[in-house]
Amino acid sequence: MSLRLIALSSLLVLLSACASTEEPQPKPAEPVKSIKLPESSPTAFFHELQGKLLGVPAKAEVELALLQVDERGRPQKLIASVILNGTGTPLPFRLGFNPKSFAQGQRVELRGRASQSGQLILHLPARTIQSADSQSLGELQFVPAP
Repeated sequence: MSLRLIALSSLLVLLSACASTEEPQPKPAEPVKSIKLPESSPTAFFHELQGKLLGVPAKAEVELALLQVDERGRPQKLIASVILNGTGTPLPFRLGFNPKSFAQGQRVELRGRASQSGQLILHLPARTIQSADSQSLGELQFVPAP
């Protein structure tokens, strides 16, 4: 074979490779479904507990949880929770919740724990929450963990 014939066939192979089927077009993204919120104010659906936590050392991680509990005090359902970082001073908190999550006739408690370097150091004695209304709990004292 001559050099011209080899060059010509190589060029044809190269051109045919470039002229292959076109790449598929990406599918257009599906539209994002928006959630329509009720027209009334958001405060009609979310209430909050607020207050100050006392006795939490700096750099401690605090978890507050609003729980539905059974007659023996065992947690049955998490209603709301928040994680805060201790500052060594009274620590203000706001725990928002949906009042519709309070089951009729069930006991609801606010519980808390503080840990440092992964070790439980303090806890908040359980506090019964009587109603699903927004309320200020004032100052809540953490005590050493058992």
